[in-house]
Amino acid sequence: MNSIKIPSERTGVLIGKNGQTKKLVERKTNTKLIVDKEGDVVINGEGVDVYNAHIVIKAIGRGFNPSIALSLLKDENCIEIINIKDFSGSSKKKFFRIKSRVIGSEGKFRKTLEYLTNTNMVVFGKTVSIIGEVNDVNVARRGTEILLRGAPHSNAYKYIEREISKARE
Repeated sequence: MNSIKIPSERTGVLIGKNGQTKKLVERKTNTKLIVDKEGDVVINGEGVDVYNAHIVIKAIGRGFNPSIALSLLKDENCIEIINIKDFSGSSKKKFFRIKSRVIGSEGKFRKTLEYLTNTNMVVFGKTVSIIGEVNDVNVARRGTEILLRGAPHSNAYKYIEREISKARE
């Protein structure tokens, strides 16, 4: 038995309509889940099954669509979670400015990063989360961190494009 806490506003997504998402996660991970409205999730199962359910639930809790979260069950995929507060310190004003830069105007930075790196990104609460193949996630994470440290968007794009062209060679 293992447990995880997710934001209460994400429990409905984890459960899904008529419990369909919860049943799907249980079936795909060979576990049984007990979910309460406060966001406490108990995972019953064995070893790696519990671990797999844990990362899928964590991804759903961080704002991902369940189908994207379930892609974490593929061996080549991973999730990276970046805490925005690590870059903004205690300043609320700086936190919101940095968070807005990561999203970009009308979601442009997020969409471009997803397109260039073939990953999925969610900015939720105090975190930026990225799901995709390990190498792609590493490039997306580093590009995001460049932006979080205050560099212009163009620097982040240049880094990402340089790393992608290296990987293709």
